[in-house]
Amino acid sequence: MKDQQSNIPEALKVVESASARDCEVSLEVDARHLACPLPLLKAKQGLRNLAVGDLLRVLATDAGALKDFVSFAHLTGQLLEGFFQQDGCYCFLIRKQS
Repeated sequence: MKDQQSNIPEALKVVESASARDCEVSLEVDARHLACPLPLLKAKQGLRNLAVGDLLRVLATDAGALKDFVSFAHLTGQLLEGFFQQDGCYCFLIRKQS
């Protein structure tokens, strides 16, 4: 578990919260069991259908998603608002900014 924790980028540790899996969202994208880059592509498609300020939850199991979503948020200006991991599933909350 400790080794798994060391793979989590600092930007995700800052927003890590169990509430990420249960809070109310505008859309949830289930990208579990999809390999990189599909979780990120599905998230981008989901964001396209949301209004500014809406919240997207993405579920992914690909460990590459950890760095992908941090980079995506940084490059596109989207707000990575929450993160949670449990049993090999990663949960990301992204608030649409533009």
